[in-house]
Amino acid sequence: MAVYPLGVIGIWQIAIIALIILLLFGGKKIPELMKGIGKGVKSFKDGMQEVDDQINQADAAPKKEEAADKEA
Repeated sequence: MAVYPLGVIGIWQIAIIALIILLLFGGKKIPELMKGIGKGVKSFKDGMQEVDDQINQADAAPKKEEAADKEA
């Protein structure tokens, strides 16, 4: 059984997908498409970081209260 680095997608499948994208969007539209995808990924990562920060703040608040209670 062959193990592919990307799961079940092989090199030929990626090449065919890239060719189809090239045919659908044309050479001039691909940089714009990639720029849009990059902005979307950045926005998603920023949103995930914001959620992570909120979770960390929520976890830190009870710990601060416990520390204050122990000191008193």
